[in-house]
Amino acid sequence: MSVEIADRWFEMKRLADDVTWLWEPHVIPLMRCNIWHIRGRDRDLLVDTGMGVTSLADATRHLIDKPVKAVATHTHGDHIGGHHEFAECCVHALEAADFERTHEPEALTVEAYFGDAGMRRMREAGYADCVPGPLITALPHAGFDPGRFVVKPAKVTQRLEEGQVLDTGDRRFEVLHLPGHSPGSIGLWEAATGTLFSGDAIYDGPLLDQFEDGDIPAYIRTMKRLRDLPVRVVHGGHEPSFGRDRMIAIIDAYLAARDA
Repeated sequence: MSVEIADRWFEMKRLADDVTWLWEPHVIPLMRCNIWHIRGRDRDLLVDTGMGVTSLADATRHLIDKPVKAVATHTHGDHIGGHHEFAECCVHALEAADFERTHEPEALTVEAYFGDAGMRRMREAGYADCVPGPLITALPHAGFDPGRFVVKPAKVTQRLEEGQVLDTGDRRFEVLHLPGHSPGSIGLWEAATGTLFSGDAIYDGPLLDQFEDGDIPAYIRTMKRLRDLPVRVVHGGHEPSFGRDRMIAIIDAYLAARDA
Protein backbone atom coordinates (compact mmCIF):
# COMPACT_ATOMS: atom_id res chain seq x y z
CA MET A 1 0.00 0.00 0.00
CA SER A 2 1.40 3.39 -1.01
CA VAL A 3 1.67 6.22 1.51
CA GLU A 4 1.08 9.80 0.42
CA ILE A 5 3.84 12.38 0.44
CA ALA A 6 2.82 15.46 2.40
CA ASP A 7 2.55 18.77 0.56
CA ARG A 8 3.92 20.40 3.71
CA TRP A 9 4.83 18.88 7.04
CA PHE A 10 4.16 21.73 9.46
CA GLU A 11 1.07 23.83 9.96
CA MET A 12 1.22 27.09 11.86
CA LYS A 13 -1.08 29.70 13.31
CA ARG A 14 -0.13 33.10 14.68
CA LEU A 15 -1.85 33.56 18.05
CA ALA A 16 -0.46 37.04 18.66
CA ASP A 17 2.12 39.30 17.10
CA ASP A 18 4.90 37.53 18.96
CA VAL A 19 3.65 33.92 19.40
CA THR A 20 3.17 31.37 16.62
CA TRP A 21 1.83 27.86 17.21
CA LEU A 22 3.25 25.11 14.98
CA TRP A 23 2.28 21.46 14.77
CA GLU A 24 2.75 18.36 12.60
CA PRO A 25 -0.64 17.32 11.14
CA HIS A 26 0.77 14.08 9.72
CA VAL A 27 1.89 12.86 13.15
CA ILE A 28 -0.92 10.97 14.89
CA PRO A 29 -2.66 13.01 17.65
CA LEU A 30 -1.17 10.83 20.37
CA MET A 31 2.33 12.10 19.50
CA ARG A 32 1.55 15.51 17.97
CA CYS A 33 3.63 17.96 19.99
CA ASN A 34 2.98 21.70 20.06
CA ILE A 35 5.91 23.82 18.92
CA TRP A 36 5.92 27.45 20.05
CA HIS A 37 7.83 30.27 18.37
CA ILE A 38 8.19 33.41 20.49
CA ARG A 39 9.44 36.46 18.62
CA GLY A 40 11.60 38.74 20.75
CA ARG A 41 13.26 42.08 20.15
CA ASP A 42 16.82 40.76 20.37
CA ARG A 43 16.37 36.98 20.11
CA ASP A 44 13.65 34.42 19.54
CA LEU A 45 12.70 31.30 21.46
CA LEU A 46 11.48 27.96 20.13
CA VAL A 47 9.75 25.89 22.79
CA ASP A 48 10.05 22.21 21.77
CA THR A 49 10.72 21.05 18.22
CA GLY A 50 8.47 18.09 17.44
CA MET A 51 9.40 14.67 16.07
CA GLY A 52 12.28 15.69 13.81
CA VAL A 53 10.85 13.86 10.80
CA THR A 54 11.82 16.76 8.53
CA SER A 55 13.49 20.14 8.89
CA LEU A 56 11.90 22.56 11.34
CA ALA A 57 14.65 25.09 10.62
CA ASP A 58 13.57 25.23 6.97
CA ALA A 59 9.89 25.50 7.91
CA THR A 60 10.52 28.42 10.28
CA ARG A 61 13.03 30.31 8.14
CA HIS A 62 10.45 32.99 7.32
CA LEU A 63 9.63 33.43 11.04
CA ILE A 64 13.14 33.72 12.43
CA ASP A 65 15.35 36.67 11.50
CA LYS A 66 17.55 36.85 14.60
CA PRO A 67 19.38 34.48 16.96
CA VAL A 68 17.08 31.76 18.30
CA LYS A 69 17.32 29.56 21.37
CA ALA A 70 15.64 26.14 21.16
CA VAL A 71 14.21 25.19 24.56
CA ALA A 72 13.27 21.61 25.44
CA THR A 73 10.53 21.37 28.07
CA HIS A 74 11.65 17.74 28.52
CA THR A 75 13.41 15.09 26.44
CA HIS A 76 10.66 12.74 25.27
CA GLY A 77 11.13 11.99 21.59
CA ASP A 78 8.06 13.84 20.34
CA HIS A 79 9.46 17.12 21.75
CA ILE A 80 13.16 17.15 20.81
CA GLY A 81 13.44 15.80 17.27
CA GLY A 82 14.41 19.12 15.69
CA HIS A 83 16.75 20.57 18.31
CA HIS A 84 19.88 19.34 16.53
CA GLU A 85 19.25 21.94 13.80
CA PHE A 86 19.76 24.88 16.15
CA ALA A 87 23.04 26.25 17.49
CA GLU A 88 21.65 27.21 20.91
CA CYS A 89 19.78 24.51 22.81
CA CYS A 90 18.74 24.43 26.44
CA VAL A 91 17.19 21.81 28.67
CA HIS A 92 16.95 21.15 32.39
CA ALA A 93 20.21 19.85 33.83
CA LEU A 94 18.55 16.59 34.94
CA GLU A 95 17.83 15.63 31.32
CA ALA A 96 20.87 17.06 29.56
CA ALA A 97 22.60 13.69 29.17
CA ASP A 98 19.52 12.16 27.54
CA PHE A 99 19.30 15.14 25.20
CA GLU A 100 22.82 14.50 23.90
CA ARG A 101 22.80 10.71 23.72
CA THR A 102 22.91 8.76 20.48
CA HIS A 103 19.68 6.95 19.64
CA GLU A 104 19.33 3.70 17.72
CA PRO A 105 17.21 3.61 14.55
CA GLU A 106 13.67 2.40 15.12
CA ALA A 107 10.41 2.16 13.24
CA LEU A 108 7.98 5.07 13.45
CA THR A 109 5.26 2.93 14.95
CA VAL A 110 3.29 3.10 18.17
CA GLU A 111 4.47 -0.36 19.23
CA ALA A 112 8.16 0.48 18.64
CA TYR A 113 7.90 3.73 20.59
CA PHE A 114 5.89 2.49 23.59
CA GLY A 115 6.22 -1.29 23.67
CA ASP A 116 3.40 -3.54 24.85
CA ALA A 117 3.58 -2.41 28.48
CA GLY A 118 3.71 1.25 27.50
CA MET A 119 0.70 0.95 25.20
CA ARG A 120 -1.24 -0.70 28.00
CA ARG A 121 -0.35 2.09 30.44
CA MET A 122 -1.32 4.71 27.86
CA ARG A 123 -4.75 3.10 27.37
CA GLU A 124 -5.23 2.89 31.14
CA ALA A 125 -4.39 6.61 31.37
CA GLY A 126 -7.14 7.48 28.87
CA TYR A 127 -5.54 7.13 25.44
CA ALA A 128 -7.78 4.46 23.96
CA ASP A 129 -6.23 4.98 20.51
CA CYS A 130 -2.78 3.84 21.70
CA VAL A 131 -2.75 0.66 19.64
CA PRO A 132 -0.25 -0.79 17.15
CA GLY A 133 0.08 1.24 13.98
CA PRO A 134 2.13 3.98 12.32
CA LEU A 135 3.08 7.21 14.10
CA ILE A 136 2.85 9.18 10.86
CA THR A 137 0.11 9.23 8.23
CA ALA A 138 2.23 10.55 5.34
CA LEU A 139 5.88 10.77 4.32
CA PRO A 140 7.74 14.09 4.50
CA HIS A 141 9.46 13.46 1.17
CA ALA A 142 10.15 10.73 -1.36
CA GLY A 143 12.67 8.17 -0.15
CA PHE A 144 11.98 8.70 3.55
CA ASP A 145 12.20 5.36 5.40
CA PRO A 146 9.82 5.25 8.39
CA GLY A 147 11.29 1.88 9.34
CA ARG A 148 14.68 3.33 10.34
CA PHE A 149 14.08 6.69 11.99
CA VAL A 150 16.66 8.22 14.33
CA VAL A 151 16.19 11.12 16.77
CA LYS A 152 19.44 12.98 16.26
CA PRO A 153 21.35 14.12 19.36
CA ALA A 154 21.67 17.84 20.01
CA LYS A 155 24.40 19.77 21.79
CA VAL A 156 23.27 21.37 25.04
CA THR A 157 24.55 24.93 25.24
CA GLN A 158 22.70 25.86 28.44
CA ARG A 159 21.62 23.64 31.33
CA LEU A 160 18.53 25.13 32.89
CA GLU A 161 17.65 25.30 36.57
CA GLU A 162 14.71 26.64 38.56
CA GLY A 163 14.58 30.42 38.62
CA GLN A 164 16.80 31.15 35.63
CA VAL A 165 15.47 33.76 33.20
CA LEU A 166 15.39 33.57 29.40
CA ASP A 167 15.36 37.14 28.12
CA THR A 168 14.37 38.01 24.54
CA GLY A 169 15.11 41.71 25.01
CA ASP A 170 11.50 42.71 25.54
CA ARG A 171 10.15 39.66 27.37
CA ARG A 172 11.42 37.70 30.37
CA PHE A 173 10.54 34.04 30.95
CA GLU A 174 11.35 32.42 34.27
CA VAL A 175 12.25 28.73 34.24
CA LEU A 176 9.94 26.70 36.48
CA HIS A 177 11.05 23.18 37.36
CA LEU A 178 7.84 21.13 37.07
CA PRO A 179 8.76 17.47 37.63
CA GLY A 180 6.33 14.56 37.56
CA HIS A 181 5.84 13.83 33.88
CA SER A 182 9.63 13.55 33.72
CA PRO A 183 12.43 14.46 36.16
CA GLY A 184 13.52 17.57 34.29
CA SER A 185 10.21 18.86 32.98
CA ILE A 186 10.13 22.64 32.89
CA GLY A 187 7.77 25.47 32.08
CA LEU A 188 8.49 29.02 30.98
CA TRP A 189 6.57 31.59 33.03
CA GLU A 190 6.07 35.23 32.03
CA ALA A 191 4.72 36.91 35.14
CA ALA A 192 4.07 40.23 33.36
CA THR A 193 1.42 38.66 31.10
CA GLY A 194 0.40 35.59 33.10
CA THR A 195 1.59 33.34 30.26
CA LEU A 196 2.83 29.80 30.88
CA PHE A 197 4.49 27.57 28.31
CA SER A 198 4.01 24.34 30.22
CA GLY A 199 5.33 21.48 28.11
CA ASP A 200 3.75 18.22 29.28
CA ALA A 201 3.46 19.31 32.90
CA ILE A 202 -0.10 20.34 32.07
CA TYR A 203 -2.14 20.28 28.87
CA ASP A 204 -5.79 19.68 28.03
CA GLY A 205 -5.73 15.89 27.91
CA PRO A 206 -5.02 12.87 30.14
CA LEU A 207 -1.83 13.62 32.07
CA LEU A 208 0.88 10.96 32.17
CA ASP A 209 2.73 10.15 35.38
CA GLN A 210 3.25 6.38 35.36
CA PHE A 211 6.04 5.81 32.86
CA GLU A 212 9.49 4.81 34.03
CA ASP A 213 10.60 8.42 34.45
CA GLY A 214 7.30 9.59 35.96
CA ASP A 215 6.94 10.54 39.62
CA ILE A 216 3.43 10.81 41.07
CA PRO A 217 4.37 12.59 44.36
CA ALA A 218 6.41 15.13 42.35
CA TYR A 219 3.52 15.59 39.91
CA ILE A 220 1.13 16.27 42.79
CA ARG A 221 3.51 18.97 44.08
CA THR A 222 3.74 20.45 40.58
CA MET A 223 -0.04 20.57 40.24
CA LYS A 224 -0.44 22.30 43.59
CA ARG A 225 2.25 24.80 42.64
CA LEU A 226 0.60 25.60 39.32
CA ARG A 227 -2.78 26.02 40.99
CA ASP A 228 -1.38 28.93 42.99
CA LEU A 229 0.21 30.60 39.97
CA PRO A 230 -1.73 33.64 38.61
CA VAL A 231 -1.93 32.14 35.12
CA ARG A 232 -4.01 33.81 32.40
CA VAL A 233 -3.14 31.49 29.48
CA VAL A 234 -1.42 28.10 29.19
CA HIS A 235 0.35 27.03 26.01
CA GLY A 236 0.82 23.31 26.62
CA GLY A 237 2.86 20.58 25.01
CA HIS A 238 -0.22 19.05 23.34
CA GLU A 239 -3.74 20.18 22.46
CA PRO A 240 -4.94 23.81 22.14
CA SER A 241 -4.16 26.56 24.63
CA PHE A 242 -6.52 27.34 27.52
CA GLY A 243 -7.15 29.81 30.30
CA ARG A 244 -7.03 29.81 34.07
CA ASP A 245 -10.47 28.29 34.69
CA ARG A 246 -9.67 25.28 32.51
CA MET A 247 -6.26 24.95 34.14
CA ILE A 248 -7.84 24.79 37.59
CA ALA A 249 -10.32 22.17 36.37
CA ILE A 250 -7.53 19.99 34.94
CA ILE A 251 -5.48 20.31 38.13
CA ASP A 252 -8.41 19.55 40.44
CA ALA A 253 -9.37 16.50 38.39
CA TYR A 254 -5.79 15.20 38.55
CA LEU A 255 -5.51 15.76 42.30
CA ALA A 256 -8.87 14.12 42.93
CA ALA A 257 -7.84 11.08 40.88
CA ARG A 258 -4.65 10.84 42.94
CA ASP A 259 -6.58 11.41 46.19
CA ALA A 260 -4.45 14.47 46.88
